[in-house]
Amino acid sequence: MKALVLEELKQPLQLQERPDPQPGPGEVVVRLEAAALNRRDYWITQGLYPGTTTPTVPGSDGAGVVSATGEGVDAGLQGAKVLVNPSKGWGDDPQAQGGDFEVLGMPADGTFATHLLTTPEQLLERPAHLSAQEAAALPIAALTAWRALFTQGKLQAGQRVLITGIGGGVALFCAQFAIAAGAEVYVTSSSEEKISRVVEMGASGGINYQDENWAREFRARHGQVHLIVDGAGGKDYAKLLDLARTAGRIVNYGSTAGAPERIDLFRLFWKQLRIIGSTMGTAEELEAMLEFISSHQLHPVIDSTYALRDGNRALDCMKNHQQFGKLVLDCSES
Repeated sequence: MKALVLEELKQPLQLQERPDPQPGPGEVVVRLEAAALNRRDYWITQGLYPGTTTPTVPGSDGAGVVSATGEGVDAGLQGAKVLVNPSKGWGDDPQAQGGDFEVLGMPADGTFATHLLTTPEQLLERPAHLSAQEAAALPIAALTAWRALFTQGKLQAGQRVLITGIGGGVALFCAQFAIAAGAEVYVTSSSEEKISRVVEMGASGGINYQDENWAREFRARHGQVHLIVDGAGGKDYAKLLDLARTAGRIVNYGSTAGAPERIDLFRLFWKQLRIIGSTMGTAEELEAMLEFISSHQLHPVIDSTYALRDGNRALDCMKNHQQFGKLVLDCSES
């Protein structure tokens, strides 16, 4: 098998040959056809993810075919087209992950490889209408979007939602899910082209956050919203409190722009706002998300696909925030 290995922090991944994995009791081997990048993978390479260790094979999202089964595993699983659930050890409380929660791709070797050793419990049947590349794009980003929108954000048909930083995987899945669910969707971006593209997908509008007065202009054009889904934080976070309507919700799934400079607590309590954190999701939420994708025949937005050996180029693209949609690796040995 081949794998992209992070040997040292802040150094390029190295394509290495390794012995093919052999399944032990209760284990399976998946011949990976595709893997998808997440911001987490870049943070790991830079040593910015908590508890980063090396060497490791990054990659949390993957799809492929079961190529071998170990003792005690139904042999009929061999040949099944699957996607990988990257979460393990969520725990018994659906409200939050437990202390044993971990994500594939560090410390356990991940999907930037041609083969993955795992267990049947971590595999799901991939939606029949999706290619391997599309299925690989789903798990982390789509699950994060699903939980943020519906479990934490309580989004309902007819409500108005603002999704910040459109272009990244989670934000785009939020837009796709919210549009399919019958919500009125608005977005922010630094790119007019990205705003135009998501409007073509069914969003009601968007605004460029590079304008210093973007929040004031948004409110003048579109009014306030029931729900805001944000993955950035940063200096403009305080403006979100003004854009949320009374008793509105703000759900945060990331902080790519850093911590907010200040929070107007008077505005927070006087408007009866709810600020809610959200991370990943449960296995039950993953199954519900896949059923939603199948019933609505949704296709992930894929920006570009790279050969496995070109994984460093894909990471550079992610570093520079150039993408509109998911970045995918072709893991096939050919």
